[in-house]
Amino acid sequence: MTTPTGKSACYRVEPGGTVAGELTVPGDKSISHRSLMLGGIAAGRTEITGFLAGEDCLATLRALQALGVRIERPEPQRVRVSGVGLEGLRAADVPLDMGNAGTAMRLFMGLLAPRAFDSTLIGDESLMRRPMERVATPLRLMGADIRTHDGRPPVEIRGTPKLRGIDYALPVASAQVKSAVLLAGLNAFGHTRVTEPAPSRDHTERMLTAFGVEVLRQGATVAVAGGQRLTGTSVAVPADFSSAAFFLVAGCLAAEHGLLLRNVGVNPTRTGLLDMLRLMGADIRVHPVQQDVPSRGEPIADIEVRKSRLKGVRVPESLVPLSIDEFPAFFVAAAVAEGETLVRGALELRVKESDRLAAMAQGLTVLGVENQLLEDGLRIKGGKDLGGGVIESHGDHRIAMAFAIAGLAARRPIEIRDVANVATSFPGFLEIARAAGLQIEIS
Repeated sequence: MTTPTGKSACYRVEPGGTVAGELTVPGDKSISHRSLMLGGIAAGRTEITGFLAGEDCLATLRALQALGVRIERPEPQRVRVSGVGLEGLRAADVPLDMGNAGTAMRLFMGLLAPRAFDSTLIGDESLMRRPMERVATPLRLMGADIRTHDGRPPVEIRGTPKLRGIDYALPVASAQVKSAVLLAGLNAFGHTRVTEPAPSRDHTERMLTAFGVEVLRQGATVAVAGGQRLTGTSVAVPADFSSAAFFLVAGCLAAEHGLLLRNVGVNPTRTGLLDMLRLMGADIRVHPVQQDVPSRGEPIADIEVRKSRLKGVRVPESLVPLSIDEFPAFFVAAAVAEGETLVRGALELRVKESDRLAAMAQGLTVLGVENQLLEDGLRIKGGKDLGGGVIESHGDHRIAMAFAIAGLAARRPIEIRDVANVATSFPGFLEIARAAGLQIEIS
């Protein structure tokens, strides 16, 4: 997204305002990725509704098409996948371009490692800087031949059809690494077991079960046996909790009469933000929704939030892996909360689309918020109205959206640079934000 002059597009957010009403954010990105991938290697047809038609998920869709999977989109949010089975993928003619999608690249490493053909994975400038060795390392223990360039893309995969199951203890909780190993394990001899040091998102395990795979869970260990066949199914993708997070914080800041978010996925392995905001004193109510169409084990709820007097907290480290993508929004809540908020154990934020700890610290400083950047977290002293100024998003969609929400508590306008990547995860953000009450424009 660029302006007519060729400059990168910016948001301009006017200070103050209120939010109210009802809204529904787009479909869950994590579930959209996985429903495509598992549908592609399943036998038979998979029907997906509520699909997130953002650039990240479309990169997964195009990659599967390049690998020989027939995919139709009769509507933007409705996808029909004709699966080719575990052995049916074929070599792509060109490198597979993952765009900005780190989830897609890391999961495709596990999906493609046991194939009988070679593959190369590339991405945009941001993705080509992100670390891939933490996925490549356990896959190599299974016998995979994977090469990175100084630990980063391009990722070159020499297909190795005879992988072996392993017992792998994750050094850091990561749903992406866990998922890549489990996907490789479907084509490995014996059982593949992954043990987590703390809970991480379990969308892959839930969806594998929906496609007919027996997934064994014992304590912190999840396991699959190689050779199991997947069967196509129907998947209703709920609204993305990570996208809803920005409006949960917006509601805490400015929803005098309440804001209702509809049909949000509330998988307990990723709703740590609810617990963190409640620790701060947020008025949030979760209303479970009975489902007419199966979401394949994913709980769904309407979430109601009202303007709240927030207080600073020390975030329990046990909540960090359950809210890793929501921290940019949470840091805005911390900037407004009275007193000090401390987050530790969030080193994972250093290796996202940007160094999110450094990017948020830099932006909060621009807005006049006292903060201290730590190696694995942030210390924020809140309680005052935010200022205004020019924020560098570093091309990170979540940084851009977090500071857009910050405008509700600002005294002066906020300009946020380089916002094109918002479309990768939240198409329609600008329109939904305006409908909720934000005064935001493309500048």
